[in-house]
Amino acid sequence: MTAPTLTHIGGPTLLIEIEGWRLLTDPTFEAPGRTYSMGYGARARKLSGPALQPSDLGTVDAVLLSHDQHHDNLDAAGRTLLPSVARVLTTVSGARRLGAGAEGLAPWATTVLEAPGRPTLTITATPGRHGPRFSQPIVGDVVGFAVQVEGSDDVAVWVSGDTVLFDGVREVTSRLKVDVAVLHLGAVKFGVTGPVRFTFDASEAAEVVNLLQPRVVVPVHYEGWSHFRGRDTFEPALAATGADVRWLDLGTPTPVD
Repeated sequence: MTAPTLTHIGGPTLLIEIEGWRLLTDPTFEAPGRTYSMGYGARARKLSGPALQPSDLGTVDAVLLSHDQHHDNLDAAGRTLLPSVARVLTTVSGARRLGAGAEGLAPWATTVLEAPGRPTLTITATPGRHGPRFSQPIVGDVVGFAVQVEGSDDVAVWVSGDTVLFDGVREVTSRLKVDVAVLHLGAVKFGVTGPVRFTFDASEAAEVVNLLQPRVVVPVHYEGWSHFRGRDTFEPALAATGADVRWLDLGTPTPVD
């Protein structure tokens, strides 16, 4: 199996090129400067724009959308892109809201991408919880995605989605053997929610890496927004794991070999 090439576009948005397939995660392409509602009085400002625009991407075979309800994971420009993509995979509730052929996957449900001349990809939705225990009715559903290439027993790329560390993520680390782990970081908090956190902090990210033992770790979802904690927050803890952590240059296609 050829190592994937990853292009970090900004925030959670990542182009994954693998065995001839081109997958895009959580499309966000709007310009910086606007403040967005994140629900229930929480607000966040976009501080920097994407390194690439949809017109720069070429053909996208599928969008892997961890959730649709927050602008830092799907903004208006990202929504405009969706109808041009053959497959949009997301949560079951998100597919109902998006309509137009979006496909909902419950945790541990699978689907396949097939095309002549390319190996089949199996996409498995993995559990996520976008906040503390009992927060799901408020913040909504979220999933991650495991991408497996036909003929391989290992997961080529696992994208965590926006989640904290909980039993569902621990199940991922025990069930899957992962080559490249893409971790949504950020340690997201809001003033109106006090100490409540909605994505991995540094210690949780390090624990996931230690449990999962992937060949490569690729952080995303740590820059570009006022509610994200930056690279400096996470780098020491991830470095201490001894893992091969790749902080990708924005907009640069990078083979993860």
